[in-house]
Amino acid sequence: MTVPPASFPVFEQVLRRNAGLKFSPEKSYLLTARLSDIMAREGCATLDALAERLVNAPHRHVLERHVVEAMLNHESFFFRDRTPFTELEATVYPGLRGARAARRHLSIWSAACAGGQEPYSLAMQLIEQQADWQGWRIDLLASDISHAAVIRAEKGEYSQFEVQRGLSIHRLLRHFTQDADKWIVSKEVRDSIRFERRSLLQPPPAAPGRTGKFDIIFARNVLMYLAAEEKAQAIQMLRRALADDGVLIIGAAETLFGYADLFVQHPACRGFYAPVLGDAPSAVEIPPSGELNEKERAEAVFLRAPPATH
Repeated sequence: MTVPPASFPVFEQVLRRNAGLKFSPEKSYLLTARLSDIMAREGCATLDALAERLVNAPHRHVLERHVVEAMLNHESFFFRDRTPFTELEATVYPGLRGARAARRHLSIWSAACAGGQEPYSLAMQLIEQQADWQGWRIDLLASDISHAAVIRAEKGEYSQFEVQRGLSIHRLLRHFTQDADKWIVSKEVRDSIRFERRSLLQPPPAAPGRTGKFDIIFARNVLMYLAAEEKAQAIQMLRRALADDGVLIIGAAETLFGYADLFVQHPACRGFYAPVLGDAPSAVEIPPSGELNEKERAEAVFLRAPPATH
C-alpha cells in the first residue's frame, strides 16, 4: 500500500478546488508519476516541497493550473467501446431526424473530449452519413477543462499507435493524411468541430439555434472522477444543457443512480440517459430487433413509447 505524503491534503484540495476532482490517498502514487516534470522544473526534491510552493510561492496560482493539467486523465481512443456509436446510428440519429425534420438542425456536445478522439469519431461518422443529413445544419462542440488537451485536439495530429486504437484502415485512409510518423485529421473533419476550454462546473454552453439546447451530449468517463458535490453540480448543468427529448451519453461503467429526478435510463443502450420531464418517464422494454423493422425500432427507442409488435 502506498503511503501518501504528509502534504497529500494540499494536492487533494488543489485538485478539487480547480477541477472538482476527488482524489483518494490510495491514488497518491500518481502524484510522483505525473508531477515529476513539474518537480524538476521547480527544483523540488520531494512532493512536500512542491506542496509548500503551492501554498506560498508568488506564482502559486499558475503552478496550481500546471499541477491540475498534469493530474488529469486524458485517456481516449477513436470510436471507444463501439456500441454507443452503433446505437447512435441505429436508433438515436433516425429518431432525431424525425423529431427535427422541420428545422433540420442538430447540436451535439462532446464534453471532456481529452485529445479529441471522441468528437472526431462523431464527425467522421456523420460525414460518412452525408446522404442522410442532406440539407441539415450540424453543430458539434468539443470541450475539455485542460487547455493543453484542447490545443492538441484542435491540431488533430496522432501517432501510429493512437490511430490504431479504434480506427479501421478504411477510415484512416479516408479521413487522415500521413506526415512522417504522424497522422493528421482531414480539414473537412476538423472544420466540422468547434473546440473550447470548458469545465463541467461552469454554466452550460448555449447550443447554436433557436432552443439553445443540445440534442446529444457525450460526457463519458468523466463523472466518475468528480467529488460528490461537484458531480451533482455537473449533472444538474448537463440537464439544463440538454433538450427535453435529447440524449445524454455517459460511460458504460458509470450510472446516474440517485438522480432519478433528472434522468432516466434510455432504452437505446447502456450509458444512454433521457431527461426527466414533468411526468418522469420510465424505461420501457423494446422488443428484440427481429420483431421490428429498422424504422419502428428507432422510433420506439427515441420516443420511449412501447411499440406495436407483429
